[in-house]
Amino acid sequence: MARKQSARADADFYESRPKGFGPWFRATGWRHIVGVVMVVFAAFPLVFVLSSSLNPQGTLTGSNQLFAKIGFDSYTRILTDPNYPYPNWFVNTLIVAGVTALLTVFLGALAAYSFSRMRFAGRRMGLITIVVVQMFPQLLAVVAIFLLMSTIGDWFPALGIDTHIGLIMVYLGGALGVNTYLMYGFFNTVPASIDEAAKIDGAGHARIFFTIILRLTAPILAVVALLSFIATVNDYVIASVILIEPQNQTLAVGLTKMVSNPRYADWSAFSAGAVMAALPVMALFLFLQKYIVGGLTAGAVK
Repeated sequence: MARKQSARADADFYESRPKGFGPWFRATGWRHIVGVVMVVFAAFPLVFVLSSSLNPQGTLTGSNQLFAKIGFDSYTRILTDPNYPYPNWFVNTLIVAGVTALLTVFLGALAAYSFSRMRFAGRRMGLITIVVVQMFPQLLAVVAIFLLMSTIGDWFPALGIDTHIGLIMVYLGGALGVNTYLMYGFFNTVPASIDEAAKIDGAGHARIFFTIILRLTAPILAVVALLSFIATVNDYVIASVILIEPQNQTLAVGLTKMVSNPRYADWSAFSAGAVMAALPVMALFLFLQKYIVGGLTAGAVK
């Protein structure tokens, strides 16, 4: 019976399809053209950067013909040039972005769980404050951040200017609000009856949070971790203000200074560094891919 219904559905589908090129193009064909154009538009800069990284000449004008010359000299230069400590930039970026992503997820999950499950004075005002504060970009507070970190560095040098811990603290302060609100909406989709059943069995808030809630909210945690990691890797303004010494800088700051002087800019080495900088983000995206769709669409349908 099920096989007959499936065959009938397939027959109805093929009968309802537009016959001929004209009807098919007006119905769905134009969408394929738009999709191909958008893919080419998005992929061309990536292909151009990859072609430039493989160009031995080190100039952008020599990269106009894609993959005309292929060599790995630019990768060798950027990894061995003592003036540009790329390996240090790479390691610094992974440490700062990784620690920021983990702490952002942990602290944001704690705050979201509190707002979602607990009732206390100022709860509604706290949520509204989080939304209002996030309306102002962190760029507006650059001067205040620099003065604050300078003052803190006088008392606690490990948290001041030109320290990775200080930069991580700044990132956590800027991203905690929006991520808390994002996770708060996801936590509300988890039925409260699960918490009540766990409390009947004698579980406290800590046990419910670590053993139940975190597992059920894994998709949103993965999305927040990925977004935080990408934002930290791509950030230039805050990192350029906090980090001063070349060996302490991140990839965004170091690579930008490589081409700050157009007369001596090695664009081929810059492109090679950009390609290698994209590898951790791609690896993390592929690792968390199974959680991303669920985390982004949760709560869309009630």
